Amino acid sequence: MSEELHPVAIRFLAYIRLEKRYSEHTFSAYQQDLTQFFTFLQSTYGDVPLTGITHSHVRTWLASLMEHSNVAKTVNRKISSLKSFFKYALRHGEVSMTPMTKVTAPKIGKRLPGFIDEKGMRALEDNRSMRRGEEKEPVFTDSLEGRTHQLIFELLYNTGIRLSELISLKERHIDAGNLSIKVLGKGNKERIIPISPHLMEEINTYRAVCRKELAEYDQEVLLVNPKSGRKLYPKYVYNVVRDYLTRHEITTINRKSPHILRHTFATHLTNNGADLNAVKELLGHSSLASTQVYTSNSIEKLKAAFKKAHPKG
Repeated sequence: MSEELHPVAIRFLAYIRLEKRYSEHTFSAYQQDLTQFFTFLQSTYGDVPLTGITHSHVRTWLASLMEHSNVAKTVNRKISSLKSFFKYALRHGEVSMTPMTKVTAPKIGKRLPGFIDEKGMRALEDNRSMRRGEEKEPVFTDSLEGRTHQLIFELLYNTGIRLSELISLKERHIDAGNLSIKVLGKGNKERIIPISPHLMEEINTYRAVCRKELAEYDQEVLLVNPKSGRKLYPKYVYNVVRDYLTRHEITTINRKSPHILRHTFATHLTNNGADLNAVKELLGHSSLASTQVYTSNSIEKLKAAFKKAHPKG
């Protein structure tokens, strides 16, 4: 950890990693935010004791961030990191009051999550080959690589799991009898997601091909690199999804990332009347507010239909 960090901040980071069991990604974000803040404090004001940090110090830091083109969402995350840290310091008697009570977060412009509409998804699922002149080039071949790429795509869309959850899926997490998978999400929280008989069949076929074509491979994880037999890494999955969506010329989305398929999964469920609490459980959200954003896509769809069809729309 950085030498710029206050000893209490170091203890706080150990607390969220070891006791709260935050993910490595979340831990790194907290560490980066606190390091930036204390580095700024030292370079701008010199040695300021923890008890001497005021809302003015924090506001000056935030203003400098905004001047350097940090967006409101990023600044709000840093505010959240400081709030958690000072709450920890207050609880452990390191400070008598938190400077964050007078710090206001900047407003974030509402942005709906991007998704692929149902017509686009049907085209993706139905069109298993791309025409190149007079020839057809398979998108997903029957090779191990082709089956790996297809299973990546189908798992992401049919379950809504995160990229990190996908590559961490274990063989033992597949329950063929109950047609479900066990997913380890943020904060090491487990959830059960139902899967279709078709997806279960794809998983079983993939397992059989792995056993047949790979002399050695990591048998603990579900998905492996078709060449090395090792656990997949995030960039590999990202490239598979991006290339597939690019080849199919999906123009309704800006970012062709695995997370788009998670947004698509959630939006299609809410558009078709799924209970919001059920969607929340399937996505592994800790708060219903995180799930409610997907209802906005449904509302926008209704608005568009009204405007197009109603005489006074």
